[in-house]
Amino acid sequence: MAVVKVYDQNKKEAGELTLAPEVFEVEVKPEILNLVVRAHRAGLRSGTHATKTRAFVSGGGAKPWRQKGTGRARSGSNRSPIWRGGAIIFGPQPREYGFKVNKKVRQLALKMALSSRLAGENLMVVKGIELPEIKTKLFAKVAGALGLEKALVITAEADTTLALSARNIPGITLITADQLSVYEILKHPKLVMFEGAVESVQARLK
Repeated sequence: MAVVKVYDQNKKEAGELTLAPEVFEVEVKPEILNLVVRAHRAGLRSGTHATKTRAFVSGGGAKPWRQKGTGRARSGSNRSPIWRGGAIIFGPQPREYGFKVNKKVRQLALKMALSSRLAGENLMVVKGIELPEIKTKLFAKVAGALGLEKALVITAEADTTLALSARNIPGITLITADQLSVYEILKHPKLVMFEGAVESVQARLK
């Protein structure tokens, strides 16, 4: 059972927190993480690409010339794929790229992603971050004190002041506990969780 230190926003020790082993000490299997990340990225694709088949290209209609007797190859439409200005053969059509991953597999992958950050000593738990006003400079100062460069910060609940103060800092992403995903965890080398967010995530994944 892992016990981690809890820091305040100035990186001073503010206590300890025991992490649930069934959430933060799970054996990591890369193939499961890969599956869930591929499903996440596939779901982000719009799939709106399209080319016109001969059914959609304007023109055509009359046969360009009679079938026999001209000495030229027979042709039925000037919108044939082999004609200039004709249709596209086997071109891409609108489609859905996403595929389903079972809920239990997604939950397991999330546990693995959290466990990988703890095992690599890239998980930090903070009591919370409070800012007097919306100001990027204030959040940057806190990020500097905590030693954050490229990090995912998980808050227990939505905080407009924090969100607006952090959004323009390169490499730092701030989301709430219910928005947590495998892709976001693996995308950032450092994971910072508020104490309340840890409790929320553990309750959800136990």
